[in-house]
Amino acid sequence: MSKAISQVPFAVNEPVTSYEPGSAEVKSLLATYKKMWAEKTEIPMIINGKEVKTGDTVQLQSPQDHAHDFGFYHKGTMQHVDDAINTALAAKKAWNDLGWEHRAAIFLKAADLLAGPYRDIINAATMIGQSKNVHQTEIDAACEFIDFLRFNVEFMTEMYSEQPVSDAGIWNRVEYRPLEGFCFAVTPFNFTAISGNLPTCMAMLGNVVVWKPSDKQIYSAKVIMDVLIEAGLPAGVINMIFTDGKETAEKVMAHRDFAGLHFTGSTKVFQGMWKMIGDNIHNYRTYPRIVGETGGKDFVIAHPSANVEAVATGLVRGSFEYQGQKCSAASRAYIPKSLWADVKKVMETQIASIKVGSPEDPSNFVNAVIDKNSFEKCKGYIDRANASSVANVVIGGKTDDSKGWFVHPTVIETTDSQYESMVEEIFGPILSVFVYEDADWSETLKIVDSSSPYSLTGSVFAQDRYAVNEAFKALENASGNFYINDKPTGAVVGQQPFGGGRASGTNDKAGSKMNLLRWTSVRSIKETFVSPKDYKYPYLG
Repeated sequence: MSKAISQVPFAVNEPVTSYEPGSAEVKSLLATYKKMWAEKTEIPMIINGKEVKTGDTVQLQSPQDHAHDFGFYHKGTMQHVDDAINTALAAKKAWNDLGWEHRAAIFLKAADLLAGPYRDIINAATMIGQSKNVHQTEIDAACEFIDFLRFNVEFMTEMYSEQPVSDAGIWNRVEYRPLEGFCFAVTPFNFTAISGNLPTCMAMLGNVVVWKPSDKQIYSAKVIMDVLIEAGLPAGVINMIFTDGKETAEKVMAHRDFAGLHFTGSTKVFQGMWKMIGDNIHNYRTYPRIVGETGGKDFVIAHPSANVEAVATGLVRGSFEYQGQKCSAASRAYIPKSLWADVKKVMETQIASIKVGSPEDPSNFVNAVIDKNSFEKCKGYIDRANASSVANVVIGGKTDDSKGWFVHPTVIETTDSQYESMVEEIFGPILSVFVYEDADWSETLKIVDSSSPYSLTGSVFAQDRYAVNEAFKALENASGNFYINDKPTGAVVGQQPFGGGRASGTNDKAGSKMNLLRWTSVRSIKETFVSPKDYKYPYLG
């Protein structure tokens, strides 16, 4: 591998557009949003590079206006799953034989298309279908996805250039082969970038993919496929299907040529898929790779030495950006008694200024949760807290489903560190706070570590460096991404590789070379230039 090629600076984080009020950028984005909002978009599956329309259509509804019909998608059957698998396998040889630099060029072109002519389109699709405000959409659908594509090319070239040492008369090298078979990508609603990264990072390394996006993210998934096709992705390399989740998983994971699962979603679903793989393990050509990022019950713990404004701001941003629907969102906080009154006062002031509504208005900080089920789940936690003897809603708590699925930023205070909203994943704009006695700092660290099966993100706020170090060590296994004096969200590709352990996933670190290594099957090659002609070694005399 040429070092000169591998050092081409693909890996530069995409600048974030500020969308300041009245700017040309925000006017352009909102004009695209309004145009796409008014259209009735038809979304087919893509199998073998062709549009597949079944006539069995499902209406698309926007979370911020559940009566608005902005289009529909074509639902597939198990025959379409078979077609996608067979198409992928048929495309595999030509895709594998293509030089790595040609594969890389496709995804670099896709990144430039997203940075340019498709930027407003993919952002608007995310705003409409997933109810993200202009800033949250920009850092996700545009910047993070672009970063994934560009950094993964850089990581790939670095990986390919890593070769073993060779002794005299011998040339040792390794070949980074794609997996033998096809891969399955299952992606979530909450990040367009994740939905784009999971199938593309596998394909970049020569794998062929069957991709099932969330039915709540289909609009921006369509744009992703449009971009990849325009960038030159050959037919059959990535096949996008809209089929029943459980039946699709059963069919995919019973196939002899199933080679890998790349998953982001719920812990329960991931565990079910892992079990299916185990039940079929004797059928496979190779042992499948399993990479998954699932749930989180992410924490913030403040030490008595922490800065009040920093804690409060970290909680407001970390808990309520994108309605708490980031898998990294702050969901439980542990605040010392000496600070809580002041922290709560700052939070009350900040939350009172937060506007809630459609992302069409860029001044709205909080938008709608994804659907009716999410709305009702959040409302249930709020109602039970208000009726509880050990918990109470101290900030917010308003819900409104008259037009969209709106849940206002809510803070629950509880005297029970094991209260339901302190330990259960909610995935909504609800933060639960346990107030501890200052002297119980060390004991509270143990509570943080033991209260959740998850281990995704967490943060500590403290000015006392001994306290930071104590939390760092005590919470070693409580999060895969640990933040010091910052909110537990906002990992950036190439800067904070993302993933967690325990019930939060396999911790294979998206946004790093570590993840790409999972989608290769390495072959070691030793070539001897002058072969020995006698079996005898010198010690035999």
